[in-house]
Amino acid sequence: MLKGHRLRIGRYSKPGLCYVVTTRTARSRSIFENLYVGRIVVRALMHDLQDRTETLAFVVMPDHVHWLFRLLDDASLSDVVRRFKGLSARRVNDKLNRQGSVWQRGYFDHCVRGDRALVKHARYIVGNPVRSGLVARIEDYPLWDACWL
Repeated sequence: MLKGHRLRIGRYSKPGLCYVVTTRTARSRSIFENLYVGRIVVRALMHDLQDRTETLAFVVMPDHVHWLFRLLDDASLSDVVRRFKGLSARRVNDKLNRQGSVWQRGYFDHCVRGDRALVKHARYIVGNPVRSGLVARIEDYPLWDACWL
């Protein structure tokens, strides 16, 4: 398993650029199989961080999240992800009446350049539930969105 500090090597953050971030739940638990808990994560992605990001596409899988967004203003990638994880973890723990880690330490990120690459990444992200066998059609999965649709 990669250590969190190793994921930061070469990390670059610049407002105006687009990033794909993938983060897993602690111990890869399937916390987001519960629709209401998954919607907490959607709210954090779509509404709570709209002052720092423009969400382009996302999918909340049972044990991880893929998120494609553009950094706005003076936001930094690490601050956005830290804020997302903190807000969503507090709300998930409140909803489930529990304590402890919701997310694994660290995350994977990729800077996306070019419109064709954006669409390619968005298709990959929203296709996850179909590829993993959770649903036969993406329309049958409730925890995703893309600005192109």
